[in-house]
Amino acid sequence: MKNKALIVIANEKVHEANNNFYCERHDEKSIPEGLSKYNETHYLVRNSNKKGTHKINIKNIIISKNFFSFLYAVIKTLKIPDPNYLLISITPLTFFSFIILFFFKKKTYVYLRSNGHEEYKYILGSWSVGIYHFMYKIVTACSKVIVCDHRLYDKNKSYLVLPSKLDNRWLSKNKPVLLNEIRFLYIGRINPEKGILKFIEMFKDLKLNAKLSIVSKSKIFNEKNNNIKFLGHGFDTETLINIYDNHNIIILPSFTEGHPQVVIEALSRKRPVIIFEEISHIIKDRKGIFISKRNTTDFSKIVVHIIKNYNDIQIEMKQNQLPTKDEFFHKINEILKSNH
Repeated sequence: MKNKALIVIANEKVHEANNNFYCERHDEKSIPEGLSKYNETHYLVRNSNKKGTHKINIKNIIISKNFFSFLYAVIKTLKIPDPNYLLISITPLTFFSFIILFFFKKKTYVYLRSNGHEEYKYILGSWSVGIYHFMYKIVTACSKVIVCDHRLYDKNKSYLVLPSKLDNRWLSKNKPVLLNEIRFLYIGRINPEKGILKFIEMFKDLKLNAKLSIVSKSKIFNEKNNNIKFLGHGFDTETLINIYDNHNIIILPSFTEGHPQVVIEALSRKRPVIIFEEISHIIKDRKGIFISKRNTTDFSKIVVHIIKNYNDIQIEMKQNQLPTKDEFFHKINEILKSNH
């Protein structure tokens, strides 16, 4: 039997076509779908004119075309008997939704996937950090807080969960690695805070026999380097696993991260990951993650070390205890249940 209703409020865009719903990012579908196994889930989102590659397999999706119709949709949910409300991240849209819910004394949870202070700084500039902090202080003071970044965790004020998309397919037998050339893989958005544009400039200066593959919705136009290839986006799980297996080093050049899924996925396929100093906090006690300074000399030394010691590194990586998708959603559901 499912728990009481759960209203998920997100600053995400969803496209409707023939009573089916589509989104661009996997997280936009995985969170409401995963929680719908435990709760009668309603998903409040913004409208997208473009059909995404991921179909969302839940029924109660409410799409709003503008800011005010979104807030009106939030107000309409007040008719639902005694629901829980889960805000995904803190944005102006989720902040004003919270203000409405607070006024009507509704129970709210907020799920913070990353350090918003850092993201606002890299996306909008330093001036925006104060605005975010204002919203952050108000929302977190009056909500149950769920975090996936140890830096945001306070045992007296929040709950720590470890997001994951891993299932048995990710954890099955790994494909043997090819080491005849260096095959870098980047999976993620082409955004300033992700650092991929700066990494591409570094990659062009490397004196290594290397190729770079990029999995992303966005494509860097006018890129004519034959050693850089855009693979596309929106792949199903089996195809994505095969892409990991066909590369030997995963690159995460971000300036800010909370609990990046690409690292968990790479480690599940026994593929080493190189990150840079700004996000060294994500390593924790996991094997197979290497920190580089953001220059070609240090980066090249680490790459050579990985290739020369690949088998030993893979053996060490077997020690990793990786979270699974089922564990992630079970933990969030237990948090919701414990605070009924």
